[in-house]
Amino acid sequence: MENLTEIERQKFERASKRVKAIAGFYKHLMSYILVNLFLISMKYFQLEAGETFLKFSTFSVAFFWGIGLAFHAVSVFGTNVFLGQDWEEKKINELMNKKQENKWE
Repeated sequence: MENLTEIERQKFERASKRVKAIAGFYKHLMSYILVNLFLISMKYFQLEAGETFLKFSTFSVAFFWGIGLAFHAVSVFGTNVFLGQDWEEKKINELMNKKQENKWE
């Protein structure tokens, strides 16, 4: 770590910040799942006779917190969360290589 050039040090710092941001998102996701499971199960087990479980107030915390979690995901992973930035190019190359491997000639 001591012998890194300035550019390498900056790359390391950026990578470190990125890893911390990703870890922070996954911690946020885990707390979202655990807390909402607890809240929803508490609501289920505290139902009174004739009270319905499937109503908005039962899931309102999960809904609004989920919106915040979605914004957190976009801030960490960007808008290309599922396919990535160069997904199309990688997929084309993968399919082209697969076709070449499966030739019978």
